[in-house]
Amino acid sequence: MGICDERTDEDYMRQTSVARIIPIALVVVGVISLYLWLRSDAARDLALRLPGADNRPEMTYADDEPIKVTGRLVKFDGTPSDLPGAWPRFRGANFDAISTENIELAKEWPENELSVLWSVELGEGYAGAVVLAGRVYVLDYDRENQADVVRCLSLEDGREIWRYSYPIEVKRWHGMSRTIPAVTDKYIVTLGPKCHVTCLDSATGEFRWMFNLVREFNTKVPQWYAAQCPLIEDGKAIIAPAGDVLMMAVDCESGEIVWETPNPDGWVMTHSSIVPMEFKGRRFYVYCGGNASRGGIVGVSTEDGGILWKTTPWKVRFKVPMPVIVGEDRIFLTAGYGQYEYGCMMLRLTETDGKINVQSEFMHSPEVFGSMQQTPIFYDGHIYGVRTDKQMVCLDLDGRVAWTSTSANKFGSGPYAIADGLIYVLNDSGVLTLVEATATGYVQLDQEKILDGIESWGPMAIVSGRLIVRDLKRMICLDISEH
Repeated sequence: MGICDERTDEDYMRQTSVARIIPIALVVVGVISLYLWLRSDAARDLALRLPGADNRPEMTYADDEPIKVTGRLVKFDGTPSDLPGAWPRFRGANFDAISTENIELAKEWPENELSVLWSVELGEGYAGAVVLAGRVYVLDYDRENQADVVRCLSLEDGREIWRYSYPIEVKRWHGMSRTIPAVTDKYIVTLGPKCHVTCLDSATGEFRWMFNLVREFNTKVPQWYAAQCPLIEDGKAIIAPAGDVLMMAVDCESGEIVWETPNPDGWVMTHSSIVPMEFKGRRFYVYCGGNASRGGIVGVSTEDGGILWKTTPWKVRFKVPMPVIVGEDRIFLTAGYGQYEYGCMMLRLTETDGKINVQSEFMHSPEVFGSMQQTPIFYDGHIYGVRTDKQMVCLDLDGRVAWTSTSANKFGSGPYAIADGLIYVLNDSGVLTLVEATATGYVQLDQEKILDGIESWGPMAIVSGRLIVRDLKRMICLDISEH
């Protein structure tokens, strides 16, 4: 039996018009909603999750903006721990991400019982911690008050001891903070997202001096903000402004510049950090710089800032991992972010008539080995790192792959470090994996999810049987010792 349609032609036209108008109205509402959403924090959150997208904030400075920024110190009730040990700068005391403390660490973890000793909330970022004299230091960003913040916490319980902040507007650009401070028993030196170098008293937080690299040295803030980690040696802070000068040493006590390295090639600041090296009785700082033709790598004398050697075959789009010193005469370089030719390169130094020469021993594509963010580890005659396909890889010193991890594990861009013959590797989503540091094969000992956030990229610190790690907004301290 059919259904009788009793609508008139006029009714039909009216309903048809409405049917046509409704989709158009929905589209208009959708466009308006999208516009409002794009102006909101939700849209900025989306942009934050797209590595490689260049959502560059406008890096402008008003003529009346002060070169030196006045900060504020606030004291709290936290007290330093009496626990021994130190992790005083990026990648630890020896710049190698290896703990040398004589502390036995657990080879397996009781199910769901890896103890979180303390936890603190942080502003969005990837800046890791350093530890000295029972204090934990981290460079943070206070978004509400628009200020870079140097925070000092107790290693015992995470309670805040003091914080020093200075006002600087930093917009989301895949997070804010990235750099790791350098600390001694007298000084702490930080490099903020917009290239403000600050020196404080490491015990009290009292201000000593500041350099605004953009205003004073014509430094160009790198994409995604500064990620270079400063170092302190012999009472001097070593920084690469890569503007009017390539590198400089600053006396931590007085803030006076001890020496400067010229920058005739116009190299600009990269995300790579400076690492010291000794070769044939000479000591120098190794740094990867960049420019329009993609720069190169240089050795700068620790005595007077003179350039001892320079080479340009290493030309990559983004220099993020720090150069890895391999023995007495080799340097391992690696990169990621869409490189098609240069995934890694091994350089060897030689000397002829007092001149240091640099030659390439091997170069591989990212498919063999390349790292986007984290710096590989040279340990017991091999190089360990996480490749751009998210697999952990062990290389021998001729560039041959000794092993790769199983395809079941995707480590991503998270950090890793070695202690007590064990590799601690954290993936993007906060899963910690324990692996034997051996060249004979990939041996996984344990695995546990320790963070619930995203982008767990901040470099690790290992000290006194404790592991300090973070995700985008939270830092925790774990007990990894053998009980």
